[in-house]
Amino acid sequence: MQFTNIKTKTKVIALALQELINKNKVAELKFYKGKVNLNIDLDSLRKRNTHPDDSSLF
Repeated sequence: MQFTNIKTKTKVIALALQELINKNKVAELKFYKGKVNLNIDLDSLRKRNTHPDDSSLF
């Protein structure tokens, strides 16, 4: 508790569990490193109109 400046044991445990969950999520994402092919054209994405009420889409 002295390292985190958190005053209660419960909050320290909650923080530790959250950190463990985050580390596991990162580890799962690292599994896909180099396996996902993202062919994204940034210029076309920037020009794309993202307003859902635009009637020119139909």
